[in-house]
Amino acid sequence: MSSNTPHLPSSLILVGAGKMGGSMLEGWLKVGMKPEDVTVLDPKPSEEMTMFCRTKGISLNPADPAAADVLILAIKPQMLDEAAPALNGILGPQTLIISILAGKTIGDLRSRLPASSAIVRAMPNLPASIGRGATGAAVNEKVSETQRLTADALLSSNGIVEWLPSEDLIDAVTALSGSGPAYVFHLVECLADAGTAAGLPPDLAQRLARATVTGAGELLFQSELPPATLRQNVTSPGGTTAAALEVLMREPNGLKALMREAVAAAKRRAEELAG
Repeated sequence: MSSNTPHLPSSLILVGAGKMGGSMLEGWLKVGMKPEDVTVLDPKPSEEMTMFCRTKGISLNPADPAAADVLILAIKPQMLDEAAPALNGILGPQTLIISILAGKTIGDLRSRLPASSAIVRAMPNLPASIGRGATGAAVNEKVSETQRLTADALLSSNGIVEWLPSEDLIDAVTALSGSGPAYVFHLVECLADAGTAAGLPPDLAQRLARATVTGAGELLFQSELPPATLRQNVTSPGGTTAAALEVLMREPNGLKALMREAVAAAKRRAEELAG
């Protein structure tokens, strides 16, 4: 048995090594997962992933993979039915499954993988690809505390992990943090457009909007102050920021109401896809 960092598994199979799966793999190696303890299964690995596995000494698509402590499902959700029979054959009685398949419930996984027992369902987001992700995760009743700690060690290698009291909250997580990066990217688009409308050259407005949002995000990351306090700290009474916030915080059609509507729409769609 390898001497991994505490709570990291001694053997792991990654099923699906696309952008998110590959990013997770890099995160595991950074926190101490040993390459020789990892197996990657992907029917069509990219040239970059093939070279990465070869360089690091990671087993890629072995003919007869053995059961592992942990099996990570990072394939496209629509590929689950096709992959399930082969995966079912490499599940050991103590194998922990961690799934990041959008829309696939723990019940879906149990029905398609009858040999499964302990299952973690997780919803990471795009910033996990740079180690700054936000992941919501839920477990079934078969997951032991040791297995939950293992899952936490693996998932937190790419950012923060929030453990949910119920799988029922996954759709809300999907709507907030799963889809949330797109909302922020659109905010930059809108802010740049507003700067252009105010008279700035488009390329300058784009650079300023981008730097403003990334800088504010980094300030949020480094500060322990609540967002409301940070907002108040840059808002002088009667000043320019206050004038803008009067518009953004206008009831009932301000940014809060719009964001609630957007997140609710995303949650409804997540529920539909899961159904």
